[in-house]
Amino acid sequence: MTPDQYCRERAAKSGSSFYYSFLFLPPVKRRAITALYAFCREVDDVVDECRDASVARAKLAWWRSEIEAVFAGNPEHPVGKALQGVVSGFNLPIELFREIIDGMEMDLDQSRYPDFKSLQLYCYRVAGVVGLLSVEIFGFEDRKTLDYAHELGIALQLTNIIRDVGEDARRNRIYLPMDEMDRYGVMPSDIMNSRDSDRFRELMAFQIVRAKRHYANALDALPASDRQNQKPGLIMAAIYSALLDEIEKDPGCVLTGRTSLTPIRKVWIAWKTWGRR
Repeated sequence: MTPDQYCRERAAKSGSSFYYSFLFLPPVKRRAITALYAFCREVDDVVDECRDASVARAKLAWWRSEIEAVFAGNPEHPVGKALQGVVSGFNLPIELFREIIDGMEMDLDQSRYPDFKSLQLYCYRVAGVVGLLSVEIFGFEDRKTLDYAHELGIALQLTNIIRDVGEDARRNRIYLPMDEMDRYGVMPSDIMNSRDSDRFRELMAFQIVRAKRHYANALDALPASDRQNQKPGLIMAAIYSALLDEIEKDPGCVLTGRTSLTPIRKVWIAWKTWGRR
């Protein structure tokens, strides 16, 4: 199996909505963004699948050295080998890859966030930075597109947080800001024990409004000159916005289940968004 084949299988097996945003890209850009996505999956799975924090730290440390090797031209892992040509071909900065790993490592140090300001740093590292790398691959002319990428990354991560409230709680993690939970009268124990209530639904409605505001900010920041190049991000925004609309119909569902869109609906949204001018 070649490095590119490994990354393609990694992306396809994940079932992520990101996969559908790659479908209409030309081959060179599709290979590049798939390699980036595979890297993100590898380091994210380290934290999610390792129950021993010391083992997870060791694996993340290995990935730090692997990224150094990618930029030095001697990676070992299939994903690293796939990334080697990408980082040089698209002039991707090593600092952003380091920040992604920093974000993943935050999950080993922190399972609660006192306020939205502290949560924003996490969202920036695990999603905003990925957005900045992605726009480099997709191509842009106007530097305002970087503001779009940052806002969109935050919006996508906030949607993940909203969707995964119950799943994260079962890993002893709560990403909803503690001060906002307190404001709405929702206790950490309510989240941990999947207790639905009017208070919880009001809290989630607040989170959904904020996520939608970040999507709106992203779309407002995207210059018309870069809209065509950034269609993959717009596909992601459309798919995740549809997911957010589904959750909004029954916010309590996030405590016990995982809301998702069917593959055919994702393909339809992707096709429709790609064809939009």
